[in-house]
Amino acid sequence: MSMEATLPALDDFWMPFTANRQFKASPRLLASAEGLFYRSVDGRQILDGCAGLWCCNAGHGRAEIAEAVSRQIRQLDYAPSFQMGHPLPFELASRLAAIAPPGLNKLFFTNSGSEAADTALKIALAYQRAIGQGTRTRLIGRELGYHGVGFGGISVGGMGGNRKAFSASLLPGVDHLPHTLDIERNAFSRGLPLHGAERADELERLVTLHGAENIAAVIVEPLSGSGGVILPPLGYLQRLREITRRHGILLIFDEVITGFGRVGEAFAAQRWGVTPDLLASAKGLTNGTVPMGAVFVDERIFEAFMDGPQGIELFHGYTYSGHPLACAAALATLDIYQREGLFQRAIELEDYWGEALLNLRGLPHIVDIRNVGLVGAVQFASDPAGAGLRGYRIFERCFQQGALVRCSGDTLALSPPLTIDRAHIDRLLETLATAIRAVA
Repeated sequence: MSMEATLPALDDFWMPFTANRQFKASPRLLASAEGLFYRSVDGRQILDGCAGLWCCNAGHGRAEIAEAVSRQIRQLDYAPSFQMGHPLPFELASRLAAIAPPGLNKLFFTNSGSEAADTALKIALAYQRAIGQGTRTRLIGRELGYHGVGFGGISVGGMGGNRKAFSASLLPGVDHLPHTLDIERNAFSRGLPLHGAERADELERLVTLHGAENIAAVIVEPLSGSGGVILPPLGYLQRLREITRRHGILLIFDEVITGFGRVGEAFAAQRWGVTPDLLASAKGLTNGTVPMGAVFVDERIFEAFMDGPQGIELFHGYTYSGHPLACAAALATLDIYQREGLFQRAIELEDYWGEALLNLRGLPHIVDIRNVGLVGAVQFASDPAGAGLRGYRIFERCFQQGALVRCSGDTLALSPPLTIDRAHIDRLLETLATAIRAVA
């Protein structure tokens, strides 16, 4: 099968987060997927080193999920969730509450991680108002943070490229904590870095500057993904939790990437022993099969909304909140996670994965390697011709050689399906090493 014979017309699709002209000059198209592998339209096998886009945690082509969605679309294709309902989101909420960090037992369903982040921010603001703290309107994010592409998410997010074109229209009253990337002190750490927990203390300075009575919430990714796989220093999240609790500020974890086993346990909150007030999730919730997100809400926050007069408690929601097909996919996915023990898989493979990654140290232009659970990052010195060029060339060479990795500037991110084994870890990283040598 030739590439030319199978290519569709490429002109009309405006691709997201893509250099469209560059891609369409040399397209990379995937035709099918099963297990740990994609197959390209020209018939090549591509080892998936990214779990799709951090979402196919149980691997590809899971028949149980396809069958559940197929059954559901024949039985009930759509039902509204505004003043109506159907059984599946209630069942799914109970299943999710059972695996959630303690107390986060109320679920609000969305359609993506972006919507989950914006929903968490809105709930936080509305909650402060509901308890008589209406002056608490300020939100605090973090440099290099990514919370999706809604105006709320890019306002609290800290990635310059996502913000620049929209800077005049971002939410007012937003501030940012410093990021925790510290290559000088933490390069080539094994697991969570030792240095940097004190960066959480910047929140105390922001409290002094703005007044605790004016701050509604702090939102962070326990592990920053799109910003370059930036890990929390030991003790950092605990310190954030202590400071927010002391000042009556809500703590929101964006676990769109880390949720559903990526760093071990169901959520990073459990792996690292810090329970937020709200937790945004998506991606692995349905194994990437049907778009869906969910916000886990502390019961006391939910109950504050239920204390008011009868009527709509929160003027927020989506046409597809709790969509029947998404719920069916999520329930089937949870069954797989439980049956195959996949939430423990990242812990079981963590040492082997970390050692294999650190074996790349010494290859040309590598300035840092970061890893925890089944997440990894290899950061390169920028090419003098321009930032991001070296990372892109290595990403492109990996694809040509049969492996999919994610390029974020000059950092390559790796997050394979939790079903990966040691032999395929070796294969993935050998392909990456070959690509690095070839591009150097």
